[in-house]
Amino acid sequence: MERWSGRVAFVTGASSGIGAELCRTLVHHGMIVVGIARRVDRIQAIAEEERVKNAPGKLVAIKCDVTQESELLSVFEKIRKTFGRLDVLINNAGLSHNSPLLSGTTAEFKNMLDVNVLALCICTREAVKLMTEKRIDDGQIINISSMSGHRLSSTAQPGIHFYTGTKFMVRALTEGLRRELKALNSHIRIGSVSPGLVETEAIDIFRSKDPVEKAADAISAMKILQVQDIAESVLHILRSPQHVEVHDIMIRCYDQKT
Repeated sequence: MERWSGRVAFVTGASSGIGAELCRTLVHHGMIVVGIARRVDRIQAIAEEERVKNAPGKLVAIKCDVTQESELLSVFEKIRKTFGRLDVLINNAGLSHNSPLLSGTTAEFKNMLDVNVLALCICTREAVKLMTEKRIDDGQIINISSMSGHRLSSTAQPGIHFYTGTKFMVRALTEGLRRELKALNSHIRIGSVSPGLVETEAIDIFRSKDPVEKAADAISAMKILQVQDIAESVLHILRSPQHVEVHDIMIRCYDQKT
């Protein structure tokens, strides 16, 4: 990780869960991390943790609603003016609603598209633009996707189907970006991490208050992934030599069968 020390990373969805742990981890390795979320006070609290305050890097918290393009563009302009470069983008922001295809609301569908797909595309476009402008030819973009982008789980609740569709899109967009960068002869690398069940606030969508719900019982019996496990996968991508492009890491807990 030595080559990333002092360089700038941008993490979306940084206020909790995987995003918060990524901020802690990258700062520990000497990176300047710009973390964004609507709940900016949570990121500021992370920046005050002893582990983060005493780290060789620095965490900068910025309030931003990723569903608003103008706010995302403003963040990129702040990065350009404040740091003059961007080296790593981690598209981590994502959400799910319990919204079956036959009964979910249009507002819920649109919210998942805005966060899981459009924000990812806007951030990626602007990150490549900034990296190219500043001649950062060894930059790295990492999409935090999901095992749901690789299969439709036989045990998943109907409410997860639209979310699954957005993660299939992320897989297609990751490959599409790789091809577009290759066509430009760019050395910016693109990769993704596709976790199974992770212990975060988002896991509640898979859990049911109904004790007879089989899926909920199965999840409760598992030792599911922790946010540190995902951070380690991101570090594996960043540590890879420049002739290696880690395209996708699929990671499940041992007990997860699908």
